[in-house]
Amino acid sequence: MPQGDKDKYTDKQKRQAEHIEEGYEKKGVPEDEAEARAWATVNKQDGGGKKPGGAGRKK
Repeated sequence: MPQGDKDKYTDKQKRQAEHIEEGYEKKGVPEDEAEARAWATVNKQDGGGKKPGGAGRKK
């Protein structure tokens, strides 16, 4: 995945990042820094983009 490509994220993750970014901007953080911090927060919370489905490890 190229850097900056957000296609692998769910709609919920994209909304969360937008909301977090707006909060940083209200605090006076520059727009590009706010976006980077927002996506870092989403990645920390959810571990990145969409995860493949499955019932778990097979024996």
